[in-house]
Amino acid sequence: MEHAPGLDLTLAQQTLAAQPFSRLVRAELTAFGDGAATLEIPLRTELLQQNGFVHGGVLSYAADNGITFAAGTALGPAVLTSGFSIQYVRPATGTRLIARAAVAHAGRRQAVVRCDLLTVDGEGAETLCALAQGTVRAAG
Repeated sequence: MEHAPGLDLTLAQQTLAAQPFSRLVRAELTAFGDGAATLEIPLRTELLQQNGFVHGGVLSYAADNGITFAAGTALGPAVLTSGFSIQYVRPATGTRLIARAAVAHAGRRQAVVRCDLLTVDGEGAETLCALAQGTVRAAG
């Protein structure tokens, strides 16, 4: 897949850092390019729900941003999520949340992106906790 001109991991990380909510959850963009992006969030008590699992809103945020950043690798920096769905497959617990998103199809103005959401435990083992798919459009 072609890389959108002028975009790289450093610029994408600066874009993420400009989002106040992303700073609040301490999100990090750890990979960006070639139709894919990886967003990671260190898990802490404030991001859990009453049963000790990662809150569904945190999982949805990670899916939404992962999907949008992956689409940006194909469509360019000015993109907006037009919609996404998420299926929670097991309660999320661990020390870190990873959203790995990859473009499934991209046209000139729209991309369809899949995203796996995984948690990482203290030993580094990954567990799939949710799956998402979304559509992203070029803005403007």
